[in-house]
Amino acid sequence: MVDEKLLAPCGLYCGVCGVMYATRDGNEKFREKLAGFYGVSVEDLHCDGCMSDNRATFCRVCHIRACVQDKGYKSCHECADWPCEYIESFPVPVGKKVIMRAIPYWREVGTEKYVAEEEKRYLCPSCGYHLFRGAKRCRYCKVEVDQD
Repeated sequence: MVDEKLLAPCGLYCGVCGVMYATRDGNEKFREKLAGFYGVSVEDLHCDGCMSDNRATFCRVCHIRACVQDKGYKSCHECADWPCEYIESFPVPVGKKVIMRAIPYWREVGTEKYVAEEEKRYLCPSCGYHLFRGAKRCRYCKVEVDQD
């Protein structure tokens, strides 16, 4: 069963987000590292998923989420105007790369298969450990990865 709170409208599935992992696992050390990477406070990185009431600071002001909700959609995959200026100007290059891959796939296969494939994609190819989007190395076996 798909957790609707994790279905970010932009296609950046929250189920493989480092911020969500750190929140879910209570991993303060990881949240501190992510806060430094994103240039925000640790308190700004408490998140239960894009469609929850508890979102990270940058997700609280997301124009993509607001646009989708204003149009009455669940995601950009339902919108004929995709990709739009919000996608074209997405500020994180790896995020934009994932969005450009994910939305067409989501359209093609539907929500359940899209989620299953995102979760499968972010497993270490060497040991099967769960990775987060943007990871460069498996935390468990230390092999270099690039799943994005």
